[in-house]
Amino acid sequence: MNEHLEKLTLIFRDVLENNTIVLNEDTIAQDIDEWDSLNHIYLVVEIERQLNVKFTTQEISEWKNIGDILKAIKKHSNS
Repeated sequence: MNEHLEKLTLIFRDVLENNTIVLNEDTIAQDIDEWDSLNHIYLVVEIERQLNVKFTTQEISEWKNIGDILKAIKKHSNS
């Protein structure tokens, strides 16, 4: 899962235009100033594009932290 965390970190830094972002499984939106509801959409689109995965609306709505996103990526990467 480390590889996905590294890729996710790069995506967050790019989309949110903040090179100081460091993610871990417990990171939540409130931990990152730029991670608002609009940027969340941009993040989902970019994660899907770069990692070649597609999430359901249900999955996305259940995400509480980076760990949940990583689990969803892993689930779809194995499909």
